[in-house]
Amino acid sequence: MMVMTAKVDIRKVILILAAVAGVVLALILLLRGGAEEPAAATLASPTISDNSSRVQFLKELGWDVATSPVESGQVRIPEEASQVFDRYNALQKSAGYDLTPFVGKNVMRYVYKVNNYPGATEAVYATVLIYKDAIIGGDINDTSPTGIMQGLVAAKNPQSPTTAVEDAAAAEGAQIEPITPEG
Repeated sequence: MMVMTAKVDIRKVILILAAVAGVVLALILLLRGGAEEPAAATLASPTISDNSSRVQFLKELGWDVATSPVESGQVRIPEEASQVFDRYNALQKSAGYDLTPFVGKNVMRYVYKVNNYPGATEAVYATVLIYKDAIIGGDINDTSPTGIMQGLVAAKNPQSPTTAVEDAAAAEGAQIEPITPEG
């Protein structure tokens, strides 16, 4: 029976372990890709940490809403660009918001019934998108057959969604093609 021994240099073992740890850390950072947080400057004010703050925010815009959301849940801002996202983000930009810094992020969506929409014949809802207690977007949606969706703007000046989207697109030098239903 033959026995072999080897002399191990502790410094070399520590260096090898540190190098392996560095490679693992680099892989983790690379695989996370665009997972870094949006800059604090991209988060809209005010801080919205609870339901009463959201209701108060909508009230300050002139919208009389139900005191509890009719729907709430987490939604993911899509990472892949699409015509639907581009149009919705143009609507957001028309109201001073931009969802681009939040692509790939999970955000909270709260939907409130609006009680004072001018000329409403069907239900109207206000949607507020929240990321880390900050409003990042939203909309006002008239659900009637001829209803419109507009950005999260003051109640005094409802604007048609087509005009809002076209205004935002024109400001960026883009043209918006209408989306037609298939079938």
